[in-house]
Amino acid sequence: MAHNRQEALLNALKLELKFCELGGYNPVQGRLPARASENDPISMFLFHESTQESRKELSVFRDSPSCLNYGLPAREHPCSECWLITFVPAEKRGEAVPCHHIPLNKRGDSVATLGGPGNAPVVQEAVLNWLRRMIQQLEREPAQSQQPAA
Repeated sequence: MAHNRQEALLNALKLELKFCELGGYNPVQGRLPARASENDPISMFLFHESTQESRKELSVFRDSPSCLNYGLPAREHPCSECWLITFVPAEKRGEAVPCHHIPLNKRGDSVATLGGPGNAPVVQEAVLNWLRRMIQQLEREPAQSQQPAA
């Protein structure tokens, strides 16, 4: 993977992880959680009063600021242009919501197979664990590629 592409992918994963950890898929409770900061743009976005009414039941990945179509009235960008498409199995890339078919664990569970809204605890846990694993994997890749072959 080219270094710039890998770095962009790593940054996108970290943004999505932060969004999830700050409760981005949870219904707004009307106040900043303890982990959030008033100086953090993601926290302010998530918990700003103007977003509270429109944030009822959210869809993992689709209702994230990292989605190409986030906040647009209609789906203007094809999912094939999304950074998440890298993780979608080839046979699932034609689905209506391809990112919901990313295998999140060794069993192959995905948002689609786990079902439920984005704030369902089992979905949240699987997505958080997957994001952390992918970040660790990408952070290790540069070090591994720089080591001489044995």
